Amino acid sequence: MWKEFKEFAVKGNVLDMAVGIIIGAAFGTIVSSLVKDILMPPIGMALGNVDFSNLFLVLKSGSETNQLYDTVEAAQKAGAVTINYGIFINAVIGFSIVAFSVFLIIKAFNNLKKKEEIPASVPATKDCPYCFSTIPVKATKCGHCTSLLSN
Repeated sequence: MWKEFKEFAVKGNVLDMAVGIIIGAAFGTIVSSLVKDILMPPIGMALGNVDFSNLFLVLKSGSETNQLYDTVEAAQKAGAVTINYGIFINAVIGFSIVAFSVFLIIKAFNNLKKKEEIPASVPATKDCPYCFSTIPVKATKCGHCTSLLSN
């Protein structure tokens, strides 16, 4: 069992997957910062100084009933039960950016892969100059009219 696990762990696919997960986590951190620190402030400002991370709905007040809370943190400190839909909006925007970025990366990779897979167009056949039949490129004699061909 240990031998099988060792073979599995050392295979290139497992190492590639581990590197992908690590890079993906780092990429997620970058995108989270992009959404939170760069994209959301101007969007919030354009919508009337709305801070999406502090959009929430109080289901049940905390220790003091009928208290208004300015932030999600203040509501949570008071023990209020909230639906934090603003944080969810930020998460959806972040996911959309990550998904679109991954789509672009995969699309670029697939385009490069397609270009590599297409071999240089070397014809496999040619026409006999005497009978105009299609013959293999490497043929030295036409199989149709038996003429000798010069290469």
